[in-house]
Amino acid sequence: MRTIAVTGSASGLGAAIRGMLEDLDDRVIGVDLHDAEVVADLSAPEGRAAAIAGVQSAAGGALDGLVVGAGLGPHVEDRARIASVNYFGAVELLDGLRGALAAGSDAAAVAVSSNSATGDPSIDPELVDVFLSGDEGEARRRAPAAGGMVYGASKRALARAVRRRATGWAEVGVRLNAVAPGPFASPMMDALLDSPVRPMIEAYPIPMGRRGEVVEVVGAVVFLLSAMASWIHGSVLFVDGGTDALLRPDAI
Repeated sequence: MRTIAVTGSASGLGAAIRGMLEDLDDRVIGVDLHDAEVVADLSAPEGRAAAIAGVQSAAGGALDGLVVGAGLGPHVEDRARIASVNYFGAVELLDGLRGALAAGSDAAAVAVSSNSATGDPSIDPELVDVFLSGDEGEARRRAPAAGGMVYGASKRALARAVRRRATGWAEVGVRLNAVAPGPFASPMMDALLDSPVRPMIEAYPIPMGRRGEVVEVVGAVVFLLSAMASWIHGSVLFVDGGTDALLRPDAI
């Protein structure tokens, strides 16, 4: 039985990931604001520290997997909170639990990014650089002026953070990858469709002609955690019905 920590485990994608892992007989340590083994607020440094300590304690110091799935959508009015949760709440949990993963068995971690990381042309590269510099105060200061694109910027920075960690994580024997979902059925999507960004969501080009289902995104995460993905490391897997390929056909 593997022991896997999942942030954002109480709802949406995180809850679905938890459910599929438990169906596979894995033990899941959930992290969320409520209804989780570790209750913590990842929007603040002290909450992240509490989450790391709580997971380490619950896991007995060794983890076999980690999914950093907690995140806030672009419809959330508190832009600074989006910046804190989506980027800093993810990378600090990754870095803080790397030692526990190194102590686990064939351990792997997955970060949930988004195809908006490449599909949002309004993203300010300077904001992405601020995220990657680790300056949370400056990222929060810039976030309100950035508007909705702070979501895409945080997800682009997260994907780059994953790739930049590939060498160091390989040295301790832990695989690290990201998934970049496109629009899929979820509570976040419902909220987006009830917000002013609905026209943009409905106009978003998807070559397969439909939005995804949550199980399709969960399947990609579970695959990356599995032994079948044992030589996949430092990658960003787009699970978006072909949108990234449509918008960036020559990116490779």
